[in-house]
Amino acid sequence: MLIHNPVKIQVKRRDFLKAAALAGLLAAIPAVSLYSQDPAVIDGWYDGLADALNKLPNSFPRTKSNIEITLLKKIFLPEEARLAGQLCGKEESVNSIAQRVELSEAETASRLKAMEERGLVWGNADAGLFRLAPFVVGIYESQMERMDHELAHLVEEYFEQGGIEIMRVQPALHRVIPAQGATKTEWILPYDKLKELMISCNTFRVNDCICRKQQDFVGTRKCTFPLHVELIFYTGNESAVPPVLPYVTKEEALAVLDRTEEIGLVHTVSNVAEGIYYVCNCCGCCCGILRGITEFGIEKSVAAANYYSVINPEQCKGCGTCIKRCQVRAVSSQDEVSAVNHEKCIGCGLCVTGCPHHAARLERKPEEEIINPPKDFATWEHERLVNRGLETADPTPV
Repeated sequence: MLIHNPVKIQVKRRDFLKAAALAGLLAAIPAVSLYSQDPAVIDGWYDGLADALNKLPNSFPRTKSNIEITLLKKIFLPEEARLAGQLCGKEESVNSIAQRVELSEAETASRLKAMEERGLVWGNADAGLFRLAPFVVGIYESQMERMDHELAHLVEEYFEQGGIEIMRVQPALHRVIPAQGATKTEWILPYDKLKELMISCNTFRVNDCICRKQQDFVGTRKCTFPLHVELIFYTGNESAVPPVLPYVTKEEALAVLDRTEEIGLVHTVSNVAEGIYYVCNCCGCCCGILRGITEFGIEKSVAAANYYSVINPEQCKGCGTCIKRCQVRAVSSQDEVSAVNHEKCIGCGLCVTGCPHHAARLERKPEEEIINPPKDFATWEHERLVNRGLETADPTPV
């Protein structure tokens, strides 16, 4: 987390970041390309891209300082910004995109494919369909190989100056999955059976956590949790040649899931019931979504699981393990035993899996309090757009 020093941020560091971003552009593209356009025109491309990102369901809040423009200049080349700014959240054919941006179909396809490989757009190159990727979850997470000191500080400053508002809109970006070792098979909700879902897949990968990597570059990481804990899983072509590195076996992936519960990380996934293909294992000091709760006061920056923790005061020995393991500070000591603030509890179950005296347990919320996640990503996007006033709700059936 940055030290709150308005003078330093507004004068010294911002000037440095802007100069560094411009220097990066000069090094990355030929001078003839950069100066073939009026600088004001190029700035307009980035401004258009920022607006296009903000029209997506995930949002990309604009700030008074326009720090987001400097951030986008670090990630997108000018011609990429021009092209991406013409896209929206719906997949379109290369042909229709090419006509709008006044490029040949072949050139448009080539550029979009290269941008897809860098995570700047989403789509299907074989089918010739593309859409703009959101900043979070999307573009930011794709910067793993390009994350450096400059980009890390730009992201941090953007969140500080208003970008964190991405986490305020509902439905939340992510939802909490309870620790699989803390749940009872007879009452766990179907969409929370993470281990079963993973077992049904045949292809697995483990990535580094982008949030911890970013915090390492910022230089303010408060934890010692491992980087290599993001799990991706799906069902691939079983007749294909066995996958190569960085893919892992099912057993290795499940071991990572178990290990993250053991050391005290929160499982979070896309806030949908169907179509889950990754799980982030999060801490409250690095994860941008959980920091919404722990640092920015956004209570619903993550969708809580439909469970709550209960600590039996008769069994609690006051060792404080659950307090240390709670990533959102929902557990505290009262009269020498631990107690849970149910208003803050996100139902992750880490206090249960870590209690050496078996004093903690998860309970399923009453049916009237259960909030089911959106059915799928399309439903989630629609609900988010409706709540942002960018789309109308479905008419009530007669």
